[in-house]
Amino acid sequence: MHASIKSFKLWPLSKKSTRRLTALLCMGSVAGNLTVYFNGMALPAGLLALNLATIASVWHVQRQSGNSIKFQPRELAERMLEVQETERHRLSRELHDDIGQMLTAAKMQSDWLQRRVAPEWHKQCAVLCSTLDETLAKVRDVSAILNPRQLASLGLEASLRAHLVRTLGNTTVSWSMECHQRLAGIPDDMAVAAYRITQEAVTNMLRHAQADNVLVRLERSPEGLLLHIADDGLGFTPAENPGQEGQCGMAGMAERIALLGGALTVHSEPGQGTQIDALFPWAPRVRERANKSKGL
Repeated sequence: MHASIKSFKLWPLSKKSTRRLTALLCMGSVAGNLTVYFNGMALPAGLLALNLATIASVWHVQRQSGNSIKFQPRELAERMLEVQETERHRLSRELHDDIGQMLTAAKMQSDWLQRRVAPEWHKQCAVLCSTLDETLAKVRDVSAILNPRQLASLGLEASLRAHLVRTLGNTTVSWSMECHQRLAGIPDDMAVAAYRITQEAVTNMLRHAQADNVLVRLERSPEGLLLHIADDGLGFTPAENPGQEGQCGMAGMAERIALLGGALTVHSEPGQGTQIDALFPWAPRVRERANKSKGL
């Protein structure tokens, strides 16, 4: 009997079972207390034990709820970013495979039509072909922005250079990118986060900063991967809580780097440009390997 009681105590209850047990204890405690009250009886020892067990069970459920609520925001943010990346990849495939193929077919049909219509219609057909070419190029650019496939094949540095060329190539903004170290072995989640943060920063710069120059710098340090983005635009006043004050882009950057345990620093003032510094820390095993190699 002693062994059975011991095994019962060690038997783990699920959250659902714990809540059910707590509800039963509460109902039993209420029923017992009402019976004692209406009958004018003294409080039995068994009912006192039931009340104490009910209090302990309610405290345990409250503690479980507190722990689950404590970790919910981080898990929710991680899940939201995961869903966002999945949806971007899906839209990229649809743009590239479905809409891209349809535009290519339409361009082939317009070329065929241009060779067979009367000469007075050649100018209109040429305009149509040119419009389809531009639309197809835009679709490919959007597809590449949504899903940077080159990250896996070209690496982070080359992918960022390609993005800057594609995004700033037809603007008056002068850009430069500095990276004097090899970035081999960068984890995928770190590379995606650095790419998305740069993407968001450049987009915000084009929309709001009216900058003439932008600098992107990648640096490998013992602490982790350093990302520096600076422009000479109008600047702004960084919010303490970007999400609540409407700075959704900055909030998204902070969420991405927080999920990797990193740090994001924004220096900006009206009329003084903007500097964004992000530190993506190495995983413990990578840092340990780097320290051992230094010791050797």
